[in-house]
Amino acid sequence: MSVSRTVTLRLRHAVCALVLLGTATAAPAQPDSDLSIGYVNPGRVSDEAPQADAARQRLQEEFAPRDEEIIALQESLRDLEDRLANQRMNLDSEAEEALRRRIVNQRRQIQRQQEIFREDFNLRRNEALGDLQQRILRVVERFAAEQGYDLVVSDGVVFASDAVNITDRIIERLERQYEQRNNNE
Repeated sequence: MSVSRTVTLRLRHAVCALVLLGTATAAPAQPDSDLSIGYVNPGRVSDEAPQADAARQRLQEEFAPRDEEIIALQESLRDLEDRLANQRMNLDSEAEEALRRRIVNQRRQIQRQQEIFREDFNLRRNEALGDLQQRILRVVERFAAEQGYDLVVSDGVVFASDAVNITDRIIERLERQYEQRNNNE
């Protein structure tokens, strides 16, 4: 995660904590006014939203060919290592050394490809997760405005009763959006 993103997330959490602290300690402006508060479990929404499954599937499809290449290289390396182990007694020193160099070079190639794969995969996964989080945030904001919530909180909540937990309703809305988008395509 980038430093600026980490700082932004920490600032967002600090603002939420201050708002919560302010609402918990401030005297109500009007004794008869009701403050409408909701809670969303962001981890559960991210896990259960169909958009998350679709993003995971896209990542799988995008990176499967590269993963298969690495697996093929690993199998080739095992074949070379088996060949060295089985034919060591029959190989002259030059042939054995050449085979050892091939094995070392192939190990290095596999390590480089695995490292590049991990970096690319993490970058794409973080992009997809960022897009999903932005979509979830927009849905929560629209839902809160439409339903008349004064405050919706997420991370850092120790307890939220079912009366304020709107997670299921957010997931339902994301599911409807996903279905509508797929029906329009």
